[in-house]
Amino acid sequence: MTIRKSTPHVNQNEGLIFERSSPGRVGYDLPPLDVPEPDLPLALGRENVREPIPDFPEVSEMDVVRHFTRLSTWNYSIDGGMYPLGSCTMKYNPKINERVARLEGIAATHPLAPEQLVQGNLEILKTLADLLAEVTGMDAVSLQPPAGASGELAGVMMIRACLRERGNPRQKVLIPDSAHGTNPASAVIAGYKVESLRSDAHGCVSLEALESAMNEEVAALMLTNPNTLGIFEKNILKITEIVHQRGGLVYMDGANLNALMGLTRPGDFGVDVMHMNLHKTMSTPHGGGGPGAGPVAVKKILASYLPYPTVELSPQGQYFLDNDRPRSIGKVKAYYGNFGTLVRALCYILANGPDGLKEASSVAILNANYIKHKLRDRYDLPYDEPVLHEVVFSNKKQAQQHLSVMDIAKRLMDYGFHPPTVAFPLIVPGALMIEPTETEGKEELDLFIDAMKAITTEAETSPDMLRHAPHTTRVKRLDEVQAARRPVLRWKP
Repeated sequence: MTIRKSTPHVNQNEGLIFERSSPGRVGYDLPPLDVPEPDLPLALGRENVREPIPDFPEVSEMDVVRHFTRLSTWNYSIDGGMYPLGSCTMKYNPKINERVARLEGIAATHPLAPEQLVQGNLEILKTLADLLAEVTGMDAVSLQPPAGASGELAGVMMIRACLRERGNPRQKVLIPDSAHGTNPASAVIAGYKVESLRSDAHGCVSLEALESAMNEEVAALMLTNPNTLGIFEKNILKITEIVHQRGGLVYMDGANLNALMGLTRPGDFGVDVMHMNLHKTMSTPHGGGGPGAGPVAVKKILASYLPYPTVELSPQGQYFLDNDRPRSIGKVKAYYGNFGTLVRALCYILANGPDGLKEASSVAILNANYIKHKLRDRYDLPYDEPVLHEVVFSNKKQAQQHLSVMDIAKRLMDYGFHPPTVAFPLIVPGALMIEPTETEGKEELDLFIDAMKAITTEAETSPDMLRHAPHTTRVKRLDEVQAARRPVLRWKP
């Protein structure tokens, strides 16, 4: 089949920047100092430290610009094409958000500036917190957590603080086998034991298993909804009722809020605390280690335990940082979170408005179901249920040709696409987890679908070719086990 998206093109070889170094080359030309040259270690309070000068490469400005520009052509980017990563939710980032976040009064503000000088920035934070509370149906929000896992940890710590204050701390947290992978880690770090709940035949939490496990030892249920199969927990009202009746609290992993916003609100179906991934739902930059944002939202029962400071509005109309929170779990991030990311999220919400947020969720759901419908005859569909933001296939049919899910993912790179999430969720062997998001149009989706179909044909006619894919990329198939276990992270002459 013709590959319509990707074609061979000039892609220059490029060595390390150190290898371009030549003594005497510089990328700048500063005037001579007209003041005494300082002793930098002494000026930095390190009088007993005399470290050798780092062996930086000596290169010109042109060398640097061309080096990194050429390297950039090796990369796949969200500005270049679709990232069908299930669970990770890679959306296109609107450039207007980037421009606003770079305004001098926003980007250059010092985090220790006096409150009276940053009223506008504090208003941004307060407005965003209030809007997130409205979108989720919760009562209060902390913007401090810098990532989803940090928001999870903050949420579980608040549950622990609340139950301790009641004199009933409990020991366990229940986590469905369809939850996000970070949930168990967050619960353990917060001091809890974890017990897994099995899914039923429809990919949802088994009410029978929940009834059996929910006892006086259980502090909370950590639920991902929609779950990692892309399925909405249709028994959510019964689930939250069971947990509450037996003295527990309900935590919801809100990383998949991009399928719910404008359509329904977790606070309305019994959730006590949840986090949101703004770098997923609100289309702020994602990947590469951050910065992200994972605000945590709570009902009134947990509001006093939120991290401090929170941004409040005084009766005199002045915004201020409230550090006087004696029941707070403390800080989970310096200052008040990753401010630039929060600015971008507010831009996204205000640009879309209530109707736009609802439309974004609806299009994300439409796109996922379009892919499900077009590929269901080519790939195994282990849970044939209505899906929301993502769909999970498996390689069960292709495994008959002894092809792994990694072979499929690697071959997709030849067609010009980043691979989807593979081998997760764990309840689906050989999982292919696909999330198109609302930012992809039908033309790009059809290119992706054609590529996925072509791979199934190739699996039948030339499976050995898939086992050695990719063939057209700048770097061919790597030994990923060795790369993970024995990485080479530095250059030596």
